[in-house]
Amino acid sequence: MNNQISISTEQSTSIDSTEPEPPDRLATSGSLTISEAQKHKLVKTEPAKLGSFFVGSRKLTVETFSSIEKCRELWRELAQPKTLFDTWEFRYAFYLAYRFLPYFLVLKSADENLALLPLWYDNEENKYVWFGSSWQEEVRFFSKDPELFPLLLSAAPAPLSLNAISIESVKAAGGLVKFQADESKYVLNISGFSNHEDYLMTLKKSDRHSLRKDRRRIESQSSRIVVDEFADFDQMVALAKKRFSGRGGADWEDPRRIETFRQVIRLGGASYKARMISIKIGEKTAGVDLICLFNDTYFTVKCGYDVAEFPGIGNYMNLVEIDDAVRLGMKKIDFLQNNYTWKSRWFESIPLFKYEKK
Repeated sequence: MNNQISISTEQSTSIDSTEPEPPDRLATSGSLTISEAQKHKLVKTEPAKLGSFFVGSRKLTVETFSSIEKCRELWRELAQPKTLFDTWEFRYAFYLAYRFLPYFLVLKSADENLALLPLWYDNEENKYVWFGSSWQEEVRFFSKDPELFPLLLSAAPAPLSLNAISIESVKAAGGLVKFQADESKYVLNISGFSNHEDYLMTLKKSDRHSLRKDRRRIESQSSRIVVDEFADFDQMVALAKKRFSGRGGADWEDPRRIETFRQVIRLGGASYKARMISIKIGEKTAGVDLICLFNDTYFTVKCGYDVAEFPGIGNYMNLVEIDDAVRLGMKKIDFLQNNYTWKSRWFESIPLFKYEKK
């Protein structure tokens, strides 16, 4: 049998050898049908599990890599970051904390890497997810030719769960892949704003009144805004754990999640910039936000608020950060995914999508 397949795996020497390896199995059925493939001049020479394809007369193969050094090299070659979640350093912060085995699929010709699907195997959930965990969002497919990416999904391992995929990547797939709706993300375009009052004037009168009332309440307590006091990270975690104790606040209960965002701060500067805003009232810390700046966007990454003692602190912080982002010359504030019952009231909703293979 003439087997036109190249599936190779490098095992990382930087991973504890006692860590369970993921099952090396590729899906027996992909997302492409022959008729759809032919429409796009994509013809599979073997079943999807074999990982060999032709595009026109050009043979393409799929290779997999688990060496973190090779994964970094591939990322820097193919990613071309547009958002914070596209940067190697942000994803790598999660790797440093969780140490799940990377599983990077590369679609390549004889002389060129063409597309990258960066995964890791979550051996607690027993499935493949994005490299960096499902915490990532507005995730883009990394491909020199968007029409090629459905081939990587077709050859990807199972079970596979990819969340928070950008609408840009969904459109680029050209209808060849079946996506489902995921939770939206929320953004505020601040281009043209001079301060938070410009934002308030876009709201209904009752909403403007409510937000101004919260601002006056906090300011009347002689609040102070402190920038980049990164020692407040521990206070941010403590505030968040206290607020959500017993209410699904398990995010910070995992020490690996705490270590992740310590690493996010430490790695800031190579691609994105880490920033911290703290609100002090007397000797107490009323709120702390961890922010990342990338590509003219102000990402509100993590927060901790004492809402019991300082009602309105969350709304106040949003207004403070609008002013901060404007001063820094940002064009957009990204309030991230999930509504949490309040974001849709104040910000624009951006749809995200998910893809699963069982």
